[in-house]
Amino acid sequence: MTTVTRQRRTAPAALIQDLKLLLGERLSTAAAVREQHGRDESAFDVPAPDAVVFCETAEEVTRVVTCAAAHRVPVIAFGAGSSLEGHVLATEGGITLDLARMNRILKISQEDMTATVQAGVTREELNRALRAMGLFFPIDPGANATLGGMAATRASGTNAVRYGTMRENVLGLTAVLPDGRVLRTGTRARKSSAGYDLTRLFVGSEGTLGIVTELTVRLYPLPEAVSAAICHMPSVDAAVRTTIQIVQMGIPIARCELLDERAVRAVNKHERMQLREQPMLLMEFHGSDTGVREQAELVQQIAQENGGQDFEWADTPEERTRLWTARHHAYFAGLQTRPGCRCIVTDVCVPISRLADAIGEAIADVEASGVPYYVVGHVGDGNFHMCYLIDGADARERAVVERLATQLAQRAITLEGTCTGEHGIGLHKQDLLIEEAGATGVSLMQAIKAALDPSNIMNPGKIFQLAP
Repeated sequence: MTTVTRQRRTAPAALIQDLKLLLGERLSTAAAVREQHGRDESAFDVPAPDAVVFCETAEEVTRVVTCAAAHRVPVIAFGAGSSLEGHVLATEGGITLDLARMNRILKISQEDMTATVQAGVTREELNRALRAMGLFFPIDPGANATLGGMAATRASGTNAVRYGTMRENVLGLTAVLPDGRVLRTGTRARKSSAGYDLTRLFVGSEGTLGIVTELTVRLYPLPEAVSAAICHMPSVDAAVRTTIQIVQMGIPIARCELLDERAVRAVNKHERMQLREQPMLLMEFHGSDTGVREQAELVQQIAQENGGQDFEWADTPEERTRLWTARHHAYFAGLQTRPGCRCIVTDVCVPISRLADAIGEAIADVEASGVPYYVVGHVGDGNFHMCYLIDGADARERAVVERLATQLAQRAITLEGTCTGEHGIGLHKQDLLIEEAGATGVSLMQAIKAALDPSNIMNPGKIFQLAP
């Protein structure tokens, strides 16, 4: 674990008493509750928040923020706790505001294909409500994250190659600002030229500018036909080059995922599957029966030209679910290959033309280090994950992996890519953000933060540091 220590702004007894009067038993100072909300999936060790509040309405969020602002005490929004970069950690103390109970679907418009939801609604909850209407929400980061958290980190996932990320799919939102004012951005219209794009300012802001309480998102019709396939490849390089050719030919593939042989081996053991233990592409096609068949035939031909073999189809919903569940469980499957380990996951994204170089050099670096690892990735949009398995108590291993991850991110930036395709900056990548955005870019972000949050109470210490 990496210990993070910052000067803390402890919530005073007067604030705790005010919140107790407001929320009753929905304010907790119990150690177990605070500790649960004082960690995520990252490897950071940070003291727990001073208290946790469970809000059920936007009005309660407004009152909690107003009380905290009066005492200049930090407020940290909490959704599912699935973030990987320390986003929800109370680095400076304060109040964690759990939004999971704000899980109402407020409006679904089948005609306009939009949904307005509270921030605590998860993607799976929304899709269950949509299924009977022939619609779905496509952003799939793997974890059953809340839509508020997904907007905060500008999440994407397996479907991004066709449907985009949260950036493209949030039409508008409601947020409580640091001084308690309520901001409503965007409309249900598909486009707008009205002034600054405040929606996009908040999407990806990691809770540092305000707390999102509602979102309006795009929906899509369920495709007439869906087919998934796996193809075993002779090498990771062959799999990546196949992906590049698929994208460059303009084939509208919906998902294109890579698992190296180590990931396949781990998934076989974890899910009791019998996949051939060599690099594999897992793909999905959406469209009409004819369109899906044509797409699949083209992809199969490209794969075979690169040495691909054993093209296996999964046409039934049960078979597809089994394959994608295995892919989403690759993280936990990898952890079981080294009991007691921590998994440090990178998420660089590069232009598709540079993907083979980026993955090849990353593998060469980790092979030379001797650290156990595996590779998975949303390679259809140039995003991949090097997953390093380390002994969390071994400082040497942690230092080696930090060096590898930094080298990988710097290489991605050099290739005109990004240090984070979907996980965000959080605590971990703040120095890399300066390399990517430049000092001018980061100083502009800091100026926006200071203008909206002069007391620095909204999730302080994330993305960048502000001078006292």
